[in-house]
Amino acid sequence: MKKGDFIWGGILLAFIAFVVFPATHEIFVSSTAAHPYIGGFLKFALLATMGEMLVVRLKKGNWEKAPGFIWRVVIWGVLGMVITLIFQVFAGGVNHAIQQGYLIGKDSPFITALLISAIMNLTFAPSFMAFHRFTDTFLDLKFGENVSKPTVEQVAKRIDWSGFIGFVVLKTVPFFWIPAHTITFLLPPEYRVLVAAMLSLVLGILLTFAKR
Repeated sequence: MKKGDFIWGGILLAFIAFVVFPATHEIFVSSTAAHPYIGGFLKFALLATMGEMLVVRLKKGNWEKAPGFIWRVVIWGVLGMVITLIFQVFAGGVNHAIQQGYLIGKDSPFITALLISAIMNLTFAPSFMAFHRFTDTFLDLKFGENVSKPTVEQVAKRIDWSGFIGFVVLKTVPFFWIPAHTITFLLPPEYRVLVAAMLSLVLGILLTFAKR
């Protein structure tokens, strides 16, 4: 165990305690409802970044900041804001389609959650993940390899698109994200973005151990 392990674990436990303890739970719920975009930014900036750092720790045995660390934190935060909106769009759209008879699942929370998750992950998720892969690769080139102005062509060529489609899209979407987000959409709305951020952390850990 290293000092960084205790710091990482302490931050995670402190965050969980803030969400769970009755005294601060109400603050979490009310602030999430009042400021959804700020909440989405902070949740992803913290939890998804912690997940990335943990993956590096498990792979290399040391705590290291990825190239362009601050930019990665900001990008995760912005993606958290996007997910905050997207969850509302797909949940509202699927519920409306069910009520209008375009989809099955009326009076079934599980089928509704499954449909929201499946439609979202089969349409929005691939482009979302491709964008994030693009930004990560851009930062790797700019800050990791000192390419002053990486071009779109340079970034696109560096990405393993066959691996991205074959594994990320065709395997993690049906076998991880759709089931995981089905559970997410069974939860009250104020917890969904939080759980989505936690899932990014969990997936990173699972994939690291799977590679080992």
